[in-house]
Amino acid sequence: MTQNATPTVSGQISGELEAHHSPVSRSAPSTGRLIGIDLARGLAVFGMYSAHVGPDVTVGGPVGFLLETVRGRSSALFALLAGFSLIIITGRPHPRTGRSGRQAVVRVVIRAVLLATLGYALTALDTQVDVILSFYGLLFLAALPLYRLQARTLALIAAAGALILPLVLYVIRTSIEEGNWADAITERDPLAWISGTDGIVELLFTGEYPVLTWMPFLIAGMAVARLDLTRTGIRSWLALTGGALALLGYGGSWVALRLVPHALSAVAVATDGGSASSAWWSDRVGEPEHHTPLAWLLVAAPHSQTTFSIFGNTGIALAVVAACLTVADRLPRLTRLATPVAAVGMTALTVYVLHIVALWFFTDVWHLAAIEDETMSALPVLLGFIATATLLATAWTRLFRRGPLEYLLHTATRPAQRIK
Repeated sequence: MTQNATPTVSGQISGELEAHHSPVSRSAPSTGRLIGIDLARGLAVFGMYSAHVGPDVTVGGPVGFLLETVRGRSSALFALLAGFSLIIITGRPHPRTGRSGRQAVVRVVIRAVLLATLGYALTALDTQVDVILSFYGLLFLAALPLYRLQARTLALIAAAGALILPLVLYVIRTSIEEGNWADAITERDPLAWISGTDGIVELLFTGEYPVLTWMPFLIAGMAVARLDLTRTGIRSWLALTGGALALLGYGGSWVALRLVPHALSAVAVATDGGSASSAWWSDRVGEPEHHTPLAWLLVAAPHSQTTFSIFGNTGIALAVVAACLTVADRLPRLTRLATPVAAVGMTALTVYVLHIVALWFFTDVWHLAAIEDETMSALPVLLGFIATATLLATAWTRLFRRGPLEYLLHTATRPAQRIK
């Protein structure tokens, strides 16, 4: 289980978020990873750190702009990479069939249940962080029936989902606002009783990461995983596709908000009179306070659950993945410098959980005064979290093939080997 050597990059295939992890540093090509995917996942973790412990974006300046750019998009990148992980578990480049396929399906189901359970345990810490893991669990289960599809089909399903599902969610959320059927379901939902949340209604419709509109990210990641990432030009194609989607999402929102009469004013009123000028790209616009107007569907803020936001966030995620794959394949010196970030990506589940536990501990003991002030004084806290995660992940991956929680999750799926 111990390894000490130098990294080799070309031809390596990515592992999952939770399993098939190899050390970043190895003397021979790994059969388990693409360093570029680990690098992208590490960046996604840092982005989520910035949302949870970093300064408020209103600090302005270069730091504020960077935080505003990252916020919300890192979780979309995280979800897209989860789709990549799902394909790794179930077979890449070709889907597993027969007994192997059945075992892979059971592994995914076990992981989904454990991730959801872990997510609710972290939610119970009451850190005010919208924990994504429970949503992850249901996303894995919802996308599992698609694992045998090819890249083109998956991409079409993701695009169709991005177009249709936000409209469906809008109708359902409007119905929830105007009626009490969701409360009736929650009252009878065993998951709601056990978790102390709104249960399945929250997971599907009302949560920060509703499965209904986060499915396209996961399916897009599955489509990327089905591609031959070593093929000439594929990374350029991913980058161009990402750029086009980002332009369609954010640019389309900017145009629509200004062409549709009273759209900006309707969004501003819905967000308690706040400025809607940044609604085409930034979470600073806020969320609807009471009633969600139809004009909200023209917004592209990262957590707005709209078609424009899904296209824009998917585009940024694809561009980041393409850039990380290119760095890993073409720039070995830069890749070596980025090895600690890739190490964070390899232990993403562990460092994600640790940062929430740390938030709970520090909030309880010191109240994280710097973060509560939401000023630049929170910047050293963010840098401290990033540095600690990087040091721990780098040290661990030099010795072990998997992170601590990754290893436990992998061990928990071993019963799947008994499937005939």
